[in-house]
Amino acid sequence: MDQVFSADGTAIAFERQGSGPAVVLVGGAFMTRADSAELAALLAGHFTVITYDRRGRGDSGDGAAYEVRREIEDLDALIEGPGGGSAMLFGMSSGGVLALEATASGSAVPRLALYESPFITDDSRPPLPADYVEHLTELVAREAYGDAAAYFMTAAINLPDEAVAGMRQAPFWAGMAAVARTLSYDGRVMGDTMSGRPLPLDRWASVTVPVLVGSGDAGAPHILTGARELAGTGDNFTLQVFPGEEHTIAPKDLAPALTAFFTGGPEA
Repeated sequence: MDQVFSADGTAIAFERQGSGPAVVLVGGAFMTRADSAELAALLAGHFTVITYDRRGRGDSGDGAAYEVRREIEDLDALIEGPGGGSAMLFGMSSGGVLALEATASGSAVPRLALYESPFITDDSRPPLPADYVEHLTELVAREAYGDAAAYFMTAAINLPDEAVAGMRQAPFWAGMAAVARTLSYDGRVMGDTMSGRPLPLDRWASVTVPVLVGSGDAGAPHILTGARELAGTGDNFTLQVFPGEEHTIAPKDLAPALTAFFTGGPEA
């Protein structure tokens, strides 16, 4: 493990492996750099792969007050430091939207790929409550981390209460609760894109680099719908549907598509 310091002085923990053009893997909700390790190993034969703990998670620090801009500055520190001044990005779930925001803001990103950003743009499932982020923030302020994780699973993932009640008894729940204090960060990154309304495509109109928009076709229908909408942003956005895949995709199924895209192959 190594670390870089973001613009506000926050220490961001990262690991680097492989050689070649730099690729930074951006995790979604609950994810730390450990969750990207298998994918990183598969990509390391072609790229310098950087995995990191988003602020407030794992071995990274955090700031006094959260802003999405701070997370973009974290990425910029990784791009300028271990990335060598330029890095392609892969974002998983809400991490894909963070990667989009960084690219739109002018970060040195020559190519961007994302998988199943959880947009809600139709009525196939309920939108997030209007006070979703505020409620998460209140739970975290009370250090009710398990309740925050449960609220995310019901409100954002749309799981039934009884399913989440069972999850709370599982061994993995403690790990989820440990990262739950950052769930409102993902909510702020997503903004109003889980409201049931069409995507505000002008939000990313400044993204002119090649973008690969990945989605499975066997998961929640609203995610594929959102991916199709995002792919309509411009001619530089390309949709790739992974047959039979859901929100959790095996790294061995994802790595070949990312390798082809990042090396300028037919998916570019």
